[in-house]
Amino acid sequence: MSEIRGTTIVAVRKNGQVAMAGDGQVTLGESVIMKGKARKVRRLYNDRVLVGFAGSTADAFTLEERFEGKLKEFSGDVTRAAVELAKDWRTDRILRRLEAMLLVADLDITLLLSGNGDVIEPDEGAVAIGSGGNYAYSAAMAYLDGSDLDAKSIAQRSIKIASEICVFTNNIITLEVLENE
Repeated sequence: MSEIRGTTIVAVRKNGQVAMAGDGQVTLGESVIMKGKARKVRRLYNDRVLVGFAGSTADAFTLEERFEGKLKEFSGDVTRAAVELAKDWRTDRILRRLEAMLLVADLDITLLLSGNGDVIEPDEGAVAIGSGGNYAYSAAMAYLDGSDLDAKSIAQRSIKIASEICVFTNNIITLEVLENE
């Protein structure tokens, strides 16, 4: 059976705004586009937390649901919820077989979670995952360094650039933004 893949997610933080964007492409194997409008970025916990996922769709949904449960358990504390999910993901016999990655963010922190037990807070104002993640990350870093664009514009443009380079990424973008009021 061919592997379903193809995702690019980027999170950008700048001037009190955090934006997360993802493309919509789902690819079967190396050459068949199965869907072009998948929604891989969502809002959780009363719209105060953003989550984006890359990897196996069923695995990613499972992890997203578990993360949402941890958010509720820890009253919206993104860091604590992420660490507890990573512990479960690493030690649970069923969860540790899941093949996906998550980006999570609120107004205070952005984290990357992996099945290796990683919970990584990026040093810079951007982080990306998925097949086109390196392209989106490079574009975001260039925009952060050399433009006056806001986080929303940088995230959107970064996915667009990745879609022009990565065959597993398209330019149908889901974009969510959190801002200080």
